[in-house]
Amino acid sequence: MNETQSPDPLAPQDFTDAKEAVARLCALYTQATEFLTQRFREAMQNGAPDHRIRAFYPEVRITTSSYAQVDTRLSFGHIAAPGTYATTITRPDLFSHYLTQQIGLLIRNHNLPVTIGVSDTPIPVHFAVAQDPSLTVPQQGAADFILRDVFDVPDLATTNDDIVNGTHVAPNGTGPLSLFTAQRIDYSLARLAHYTATNPEHFQNHVLFTNYQIYVSEFEAYARTQLADPESGYCSFVSTHNIEITTPDAPIEQPLKLPQMPTYHLKRSDGSGITLVNIGVGPSNAKTATDHIAVLRPHAWLMVGHCAGLRNSQALGDFVLAHAYLREDHVLDDDLPVWTPIPALAEIQIALEQAVADVTELDGFDLKRIMRTGTVATIDNRNWELRDQSGPVQRLSQSRSIALDMESATIAANGYRFRVPYGTLLCVSDKPLHGELKLPGMASDFYNTQVSRHLSIGIRAMESLRNMPLERLHSRKLRSFDETAFL
Repeated sequence: MNETQSPDPLAPQDFTDAKEAVARLCALYTQATEFLTQRFREAMQNGAPDHRIRAFYPEVRITTSSYAQVDTRLSFGHIAAPGTYATTITRPDLFSHYLTQQIGLLIRNHNLPVTIGVSDTPIPVHFAVAQDPSLTVPQQGAADFILRDVFDVPDLATTNDDIVNGTHVAPNGTGPLSLFTAQRIDYSLARLAHYTATNPEHFQNHVLFTNYQIYVSEFEAYARTQLADPESGYCSFVSTHNIEITTPDAPIEQPLKLPQMPTYHLKRSDGSGITLVNIGVGPSNAKTATDHIAVLRPHAWLMVGHCAGLRNSQALGDFVLAHAYLREDHVLDDDLPVWTPIPALAEIQIALEQAVADVTELDGFDLKRIMRTGTVATIDNRNWELRDQSGPVQRLSQSRSIALDMESATIAANGYRFRVPYGTLLCVSDKPLHGELKLPGMASDFYNTQVSRHLSIGIRAMESLRNMPLERLHSRKLRSFDETAFL
């Protein structure tokens, strides 16, 4: 007599419904992380087990045998050539909307099912227990056993930007579906919580970067006015250390110590709100922030910071709309060669210029009185003026630069590299080539008159971009020859 064999609960399953596919990803991921969390807790209490403990990331996989043509206006959501493509998935709960959208496009554009199953990439125990605040993975030597002898730990072989940088070699002929592997995403989610002191769940699809903390108080004031307006669409404001308010007069306790990159979120229920990150000064911070925020697949990020005006015709408080970048920041030289052009994105440029016109109530030729469009130079030496100026000044002149800072080109270049729409609107706070240095009195007057207006312009531009269809905002100019299907 033959007994009926129970089906394998981890066996791959095909789906033609994106929501059902994401539900399956959630179930597999939850099962794997709960298993690892429980076994890790037992090991910390009772000592190491006598065998290795491991669980694996779920994955999405699709195979097509056709060079099927899709809408040529689209820059994502389809596969260009026949073959098998896959990506490992982490935190499907956090990325549920994104995954539903991207998987749905694949199914619809190719009229094929996707396969949801278990990958062969182990989940590092550090990432598996990250959602349980009662557990902390001990550093090497602190436990009674060698952690990596029992559990998997992060592996740099699958925690890198090979796909983004175009150097990825497909294992077994399987191409990537996404720019990031699950481990790369998990690594960045952990780094974001560390650097910004807010959970990744709070990040919104539109990100403003600034290099001064004074913008934060203006952002909080704006957030409170929006929370007071039931028609605004904003539902809460989140400060560092995940302090969240939903009413305009609710107090926010100031932390004793700010994180390295203080971050604040004006949230909407669908994630289309605005996040403000104070990255501080320097290209290293700019790269660090964008390296990690990129895994959240924001719809756009903009730099709204201060700069040195390089033209005599500029005045303190004038705006600079970057349409090109002179890259002397050096932090991305190994990932994106300096000969790579970083194009201005028409959709972003139009949104920023229109926002300046709306806030200042100037337009057309009159707008040129307070705003210049041109090349922004980004350098890695804050005190470049104290060295021999002949070399730098000559390069600035030859490049036709109109402004100088330490972050904008880095943020734009990483936006280009990570396929995230980017833009820059700076405000002139000093003119070192013309004897107008950023001294305390001048700076205070500048802050009092310009910061609020500058931030308002950035917010208005983001609100304009929010209303733009995603397929228009994510233009084809950011996609390479052999691109992933997922945005």
